[in-house]
Amino acid sequence: MLEEFLNVNIFAFLLVFSRIGTIFMIAPGFGEGFVTPRIRLSIALAVSFLIMQFVADKLPPQPVSVIELFLLLTGETVIGLIIGGALRLAVSALHTGGTIIAQQSGLAAAQFFDPTQGAQGAVTSSFLTLMGITMIFVTDIHHLFLQGTYASYTLFEVGKLPPFGDMAELVTGFVSGSFKLGFQISAPFLVYGLTFYIGIGLINRLMPQVQIFFVAMPLQIALAFSIFAITSGASIMWFIAYYEETLMRFLGG
Repeated sequence: MLEEFLNVNIFAFLLVFSRIGTIFMIAPGFGEGFVTPRIRLSIALAVSFLIMQFVADKLPPQPVSVIELFLLLTGETVIGLIIGGALRLAVSALHTGGTIIAQQSGLAAAQFFDPTQGAQGAVTSSFLTLMGITMIFVTDIHHLFLQGTYASYTLFEVGKLPPFGDMAELVTGFVSGSFKLGFQISAPFLVYGLTFYIGIGLINRLMPQVQIFFVAMPLQIALAFSIFAITSGASIMWFIAYYEETLMRFLGG
């Protein structure tokens, strides 16, 4: 009796952890490179144990073959990748917008290690990404994230992969929404960059003897920082609204 009880609970925990652990592995804030694997694993194990108590009635019976168990665990991992990847795509909008801002501001060559991407990145993209992740926790949206992990068991039933057509449409919507947000964040700098380059081009034609590059470069960076200081707050608010909207899709809102 005790052995059967333990087997059922271990199976249920593994099934829940396959989804929750995958989500925490890549979700913004929890899956960052600067978060130690031990802390990430501890949080994922604790959340999996709590959620298991509430979704036990939604879990399928213990399979009789190893192949069925493997398919169940694989399906839960795929669903976790979809949820975590959607949230990661939302944060990548800040990286996209920051990269465009750097190119339009003359800061594209100022590269340093971005801990959120695990690679070299522009100064502005790293700043926006870190600010966005910080605001997720400051505004308590990570509570909504935890609710979304539980609500995902209603949206994505255990043992049943969503239709591939709907899944492809969902992923396409997340990708397009991420790029759209990135361009919205960088839109003022696209206008500024176009106007500035047209202006210095006209000045160079009117006064070719002036070394316009040495004059324009400091001015371009100074004006870009001024615009960035004005628009960065609104950019982060757009991101928070989009991130919350992404989470609400998994909450059924």
